[in-house]
Amino acid sequence: MLGGSRADIIKKSSRPKGRQLSEDAVEDVRDLLGDEPLRRDLLIEYLHRIQDRHGQLSAAHLKALAMEMRLSEAEVFEVASFYHHFDIVKDDEQAPAPVTVRVCDSLSCELAGADELVAALEAGCDPANVRIVRAPCQGRCAEAPSACVGQREVGYATADAIGQIIEDNATGAVVPGYIDLEQYRAEGGYSLYGACLKGERTPEELIDMLSDAGLRGLGGAGFPAGKKWQIVRSFDGPRLMTVNGDEGEPGTFKDRYYLERDPHRTLEGALIAAWAVEAERIYIYMRDEYQGVLEILRREVEALTEAGLCDLCPIEIRRGAGAYICGEESAMIESIEGKRGLPRHRPPYIAEVGLFGRPTLNHNVETLHWIRTIAEKGPGWFADQGKEGHKGLRSFSVSGRVAEPGVKIVPAGTSVDELIEACGGMAEGHEFRAFLPGGASGGIFPASMGDLPLDFGTFEPHGGFVGSHAVVILSDKDDLKKAALNLLRFFKHESCGQCTPCRAGTEKMVAMLEADNWDDGLLADLEQVMRDASICGLGQAASNPVRSVLKIMQKEAGR
Repeated sequence: MLGGSRADIIKKSSRPKGRQLSEDAVEDVRDLLGDEPLRRDLLIEYLHRIQDRHGQLSAAHLKALAMEMRLSEAEVFEVASFYHHFDIVKDDEQAPAPVTVRVCDSLSCELAGADELVAALEAGCDPANVRIVRAPCQGRCAEAPSACVGQREVGYATADAIGQIIEDNATGAVVPGYIDLEQYRAEGGYSLYGACLKGERTPEELIDMLSDAGLRGLGGAGFPAGKKWQIVRSFDGPRLMTVNGDEGEPGTFKDRYYLERDPHRTLEGALIAAWAVEAERIYIYMRDEYQGVLEILRREVEALTEAGLCDLCPIEIRRGAGAYICGEESAMIESIEGKRGLPRHRPPYIAEVGLFGRPTLNHNVETLHWIRTIAEKGPGWFADQGKEGHKGLRSFSVSGRVAEPGVKIVPAGTSVDELIEACGGMAEGHEFRAFLPGGASGGIFPASMGDLPLDFGTFEPHGGFVGSHAVVILSDKDDLKKAALNLLRFFKHESCGQCTPCRAGTEKMVAMLEADNWDDGLLADLEQVMRDASICGLGQAASNPVRSVLKIMQKEAGR
């Protein structure tokens, strides 16, 4: 009989198809999960637990996790493979080295010598023990070059310092000193939230207060905060709230600055906002690079819960996994739901159909930080802090060629020229040539525009925006074409791949820039397609740096 006896065929056909389940992996996954609920939205959290323990996601563990959560293996794999911080290892592949060093190669770190740092590490580290990975912005642009050694964030990184950390096995997260719950309450913290719970304040009163103050969303879009509360309240509940702590825009680090120092300003603001829109739960989405901040939030949310301050609205912390696209609010919501962070088509907007299909209020960290201050000092005080024609205060993340980079809290409408003064002037030996007003996607503008007010609406007519208020200063020593290429490589790396204009467009544009083929006409055609047809802001704004640099070079060349 062809293929053997009938008995042999029956025996072969009765064997299970595909990869066999490993009992050891099943027991390990069960130990990691403990008594946690096997909810679909917790998939990414559980992938983190496996990655943290083993430094990888083996095929056996992925299969075991899929079985435990009653999900298909394909579904678990597609989520895990979407995020850069998960290392999937197939059966025939070698596991990554025990220690991973992620060196930031975004613009500010590149200016500070990231390439030289990578070269020194690759020359001095044993690849069997240490893996060197180039990574996007880590939010330590003022301490460039930066790196993450395991879970330890390192500013002003050097090969010697990183080598010492590895030798000392000191790769765990470092938690800076900060104002904890006890100290915060001793200084009047949560009095405003208490007044809300007692009925001494009304949602309408707070909405009017935020509107009069001119508080806007400070994560990038600049939408009026009070108006957003009104819109979310207009849709039938139950409602939810999200806090976007995924500030992955290159050059941005202001949210980390606040959370590492005074986390309860933001937490109280979140609880007040949730109370105002009658949200049933708050989800804080924090980027995985901020391991110190994540530990602070875990400690302080637990303290809040024990103090009974989360009885009305519990808070959950969700950890990102290395995907810039999850800074877009709908992609962040997909990630919180345990999925790939793919931006949603809009409408509907998340205020109507958001997390788990419910009306959702979303704010970034800094917006919530100001709520208590505005309530205590009055909306007029906050509004009057801005320069003429502008309202409020702004926190700028300033990096690049300045003497004293860092977070600068200044009146809205402050110019780049004034910001440079606040940073102690230009770095020694550098002359101001150009600047990024809003991170990688905000465009690059010449020093001649340094007197324009940095605020929403100012740079839009010129093809840019202030966005997340990340200002990177470039000098006469910097190659603007190289800077634009750095930014386009970032967008190519971080495109989620959902839509062709962004996925193929960023790849094509990088290829053109690497070949030094700066054909104005071709670049303009490609840019127009990406801007008009991309689903979200990543593809729509990715070409801003290239267009800006072309304009600067044409002006400098007298064209």
